[in-house]
Amino acid sequence: MSLFNADTVPAWANAFLQGIPYARESGMTARDVGVQKGHATVDMPARDAWTGDSITQQLHPGCATVLADTACGLAVGAALDTLVPFATLDLRMDYLRPARAGLGLSCQAHCHRVSRNVAFVRGEIFQPGTDEPVAMVSATFMLGTANRRRSEPKADGAATAAASAAGAATAPAPAPASSQPSATALAAATTAAAISDACAAPGLVRTPASPTGRSPYVDFLALERCAPPEDPAAGVFRMPFKPELIGNPVLPALHGGVVAGFAETAALLHLIYTSDLPPEDAPRGVDFSLDYLRPARPVDTWARCTTVRQGARVALVHVQVWQDDPSRPIVTARSHCLLPAREG
Repeated sequence: MSLFNADTVPAWANAFLQGIPYARESGMTARDVGVQKGHATVDMPARDAWTGDSITQQLHPGCATVLADTACGLAVGAALDTLVPFATLDLRMDYLRPARAGLGLSCQAHCHRVSRNVAFVRGEIFQPGTDEPVAMVSATFMLGTANRRRSEPKADGAATAAASAAGAATAPAPAPASSQPSATALAAATTAAAISDACAAPGLVRTPASPTGRSPYVDFLALERCAPPEDPAAGVFRMPFKPELIGNPVLPALHGGVVAGFAETAALLHLIYTSDLPPEDAPRGVDFSLDYLRPARPVDTWARCTTVRQGARVALVHVQVWQDDPSRPIVTARSHCLLPAREG
């Protein structure tokens, strides 16, 4: 169907946001959609739960990522002449300056290229009272994605892009594993599976990922950490499923931005636990990029982090996110984090 005209695009934009449970829960609203093809602005009001650090009173970067993913999806829909399902392939965030807690966010996104299969989007995130962006986003979206899980029959007719855009993209099926896996691979898979199975492995302790009240956003996601006390680097993080985290009610699937925010949070928490940082000296995100490999089902989600390199001021962390099977990640991500300055 033809979508782009001054009358139909605003109505579609409102339906797009209302069709995403997380966007509804967050109070996101669209404006300036349809004024120029491929442009969209999405506002998200302030909320106590979006605070990332109650000591420094900074907004959690995951909130900006969720908003950016949603706004970029809206810009893709506003750029299409014919509405088709679409989903996020990858997304990158660059944090230019800390976002202040207690203030809302606005993301201005522009879809600058639509090819036969892929749409390319970039945008900027602002807070009230300043013309300088706090973050920049670039993302790509796959067009014509499936609107049902592969195990289910295909639905007749085209699904709305609102449902498809909020979930992560479906990736090609992975190459078949070797029929004779190595002992190391078997041991790693067995250990990861045991950890992800509700922390059932002997000696593992499940605790809140952050002291209650220190990070309201971590409290909002109800994140937990599961690790052997003697080896913090071996820990994984768990995000329990909540209905308000749904982004794609058709599949259904978790909001791709929520999964990204979880991965970002896990990277920051991983550095706190493995670097012995004092509570008042939490690391801060510099940039964050992730690839969506398959949709995130409405179940508990897990993340494991690895410090690739840690220098005097910057650390690079790799994150792998999965659900039922650690060998089939739903997201892979990397994050550069700024470490607090050390005296001496």
